[in-house]
Amino acid sequence: KFLLNLQASQSFEHYSVADEAMDYRILHMDEDQDRMYVGCKDHVLSMDINNITHGTLKLFWPASTAKIDECQMAGKDPTHGCGNFIRVVQPYNRTHLFMCGSGAYSPVCVYINRGRRPEEQVFLIDSKTESGKGRCSFNPRVNTVSVMLNQELFSGMYIDFMGTDAAIFRSLTRRNAVRTDQHNSKWLSEPIFIDAHLIPDGSDPNDSKLYFFFRERLTDNSGNTKNIHTMVARVCPNDIGGQRSLVNKWTTFLKARMVCSVLEEDGTETHFDELESMFLLETDHPKGLLVFGVFTSTSSVFKGSAVCVYNMADILTVFNGPFAHRDGPNFQWVAFQGRIPYPRPGTCPGGAFTPDIQTTKEFPDEVVTFVRNHPVMFNPIYPVGRRPLVVRTNADYRYTSVAVDQVTAADGNYQVLFLGTDKGTVQKVIVLPSNDSLHEDLILEELEVFKVSPPVTSLRISSKKQQLYISSEFGLSQVSLHRCQAYGSACADCCLARDPYCAWDGLSCSRFYPTGKRRSRRQDIMHGNPLTQCRGFNLKAYRNAAEMTQYGVKNNTTFLECFPKSPQASVRWLIQRDNDRRKEVKLTDRVLSTEHGLLIRSAQLSDQGLYYCLTTENNFKRTVAKIRLRVLSEAMVSMLTDKRQSQWAWAGSLRPKDLLVAFSPAESLAVQQFCKERKELKNLQQRQQQQPAQPPGPLRGDLAKLKPLLDRRKSRNRRNHVPEV
Repeated sequence: KFLLNLQASQSFEHYSVADEAMDYRILHMDEDQDRMYVGCKDHVLSMDINNITHGTLKLFWPASTAKIDECQMAGKDPTHGCGNFIRVVQPYNRTHLFMCGSGAYSPVCVYINRGRRPEEQVFLIDSKTESGKGRCSFNPRVNTVSVMLNQELFSGMYIDFMGTDAAIFRSLTRRNAVRTDQHNSKWLSEPIFIDAHLIPDGSDPNDSKLYFFFRERLTDNSGNTKNIHTMVARVCPNDIGGQRSLVNKWTTFLKARMVCSVLEEDGTETHFDELESMFLLETDHPKGLLVFGVFTSTSSVFKGSAVCVYNMADILTVFNGPFAHRDGPNFQWVAFQGRIPYPRPGTCPGGAFTPDIQTTKEFPDEVVTFVRNHPVMFNPIYPVGRRPLVVRTNADYRYTSVAVDQVTAADGNYQVLFLGTDKGTVQKVIVLPSNDSLHEDLILEELEVFKVSPPVTSLRISSKKQQLYISSEFGLSQVSLHRCQAYGSACADCCLARDPYCAWDGLSCSRFYPTGKRRSRRQDIMHGNPLTQCRGFNLKAYRNAAEMTQYGVKNNTTFLECFPKSPQASVRWLIQRDNDRRKEVKLTDRVLSTEHGLLIRSAQLSDQGLYYCLTTENNFKRTVAKIRLRVLSEAMVSMLTDKRQSQWAWAGSLRPKDLLVAFSPAESLAVQQFCKERKELKNLQQRQQQQPAQPPGPLRGDLAKLKPLLDRRKSRNRRNHVPEV
């Protein structure tokens, strides 16, 4: 994890209004004006996407005192509920935004003047407050999704205080407001909305549809159990409801189930049913649009998360397929076999298929009735390859959000996934095809981007700026999509990283540009083989690590650190005692190989020797760490730590040279080095007392390794902290 290097490499920025949890959400990004709009408790932020810490415009918009009092009297959480949590920010015209907040369980909306150009530095409320009912959920913990089209707002939210009436709603319109059929579980059943997008369907803009992605609780065939499923629903933006039936209700509403599952060898299917986040990756053709989704499992026994990707063409095929219908004595779902009325239910008026029908009020009654009774498609939507791209089970984290970038490398195009977790980290993952038609996912790097470890709530990516933006309850962070310098200064390291953003340019690992014509640029994402890519760059020079000395205490635990350059590398430990040959370390209950090194419990004198940490990746072998372990006897440690109570107290009257005779040569060397470092440290402290107070310098050399052991620290706990911002 490259936490400590982020600020030093100028690839990390962090911003927060206050130190407390304020539930930040990235709500809108305007790359044309280089601005990003973020909502949180009582504030909305206009941020510069070049650097979120520069030129941030902050607007304070709290709920009224009366509404806060009413909220608290109703028993709502005063901290996480009775505030104005901004949940809707949409562009209204060239100069104004439309913004809504939860308003302490009384949703409110206003217009914001943002000016015509960012240089104007304008960001202020420019209207009276109006009701946000039907535009924003009352409960800030319940998601609100929204899309603004032609100054009409389309929202997926809960429309009431109790949170029982979910709706997909069109408001802010000169036409009549339209919503889903109220309290009709065939349409919506306790949904949690995740995202919404306008997606074209052919060349005629009238055929474009609004897609709402959500998860909901559906009753099984027995009618007793409600299971969570992920669904996608769509409506036509120009739908104004029916003439006699479904008045002011959607007459084009249809929905289908999205499946993300793994088929086991025994034929059982493991489902990841809860959609957490989704991302649209645009391609040259609308039907080639890719939909990436992060899913988690609902089982109380099995926990995990997965990433599935869907082709828009497959989604359209399902919506053009058979409708679901309950039939038979057990009321089972079957494909509808009867006559389907014309125009086909779900078709938009005025489009390529219905040029003679201008509005939905002209639809025949049988079309409207069919939609009301058959809103569900029979076939589910399966991911590409009918399997997830990425699966994580038995991990101590779950994925919460996703953003994807299309990257051109020397050997083809690759999709790089940025996956936020509930531990406050972001994984950068690339998926490669393997020989058995399955996918191999590689974690290129994992970043901790917050001081604490709150779940990542949203991710936004700017391919234009090559930046990633991350939000959590405690703030926002910005990181570069690539940190090529972090992969080291060797051609082999750069090649083994298999990062499509980076290539070896003959001198260093640097940003790869497809238009570059330098012959020395080396990159191999598919195979990552430095033996073929790095000929002539002195591979052997990087295979040996510098020797380091580490001290352990007899009968205490010691830890030999080894950090492979890549998570994909396999690790092997060897030991060389005195002048003997190198032998593989025998792993036991006392000697354990961990992710970050070798753990030796109850170290003994026989454990002394030169340890080699060897890694192998794609047949390329190297020595990552070379550590000479010296084990100190308890007698020596006691003498150094407490002369008065030690059995070696008599030695205080001896001359140093006479005292050293009592120890082995290795221990004598350690004592001399300790005394030297101790003297230097004492002199340094005396100089610092004569100067203005500054942080003490770090321990150096062998003292840095010996001091913790002499302080009787029996375990090592490695923690990386976010740099102070």
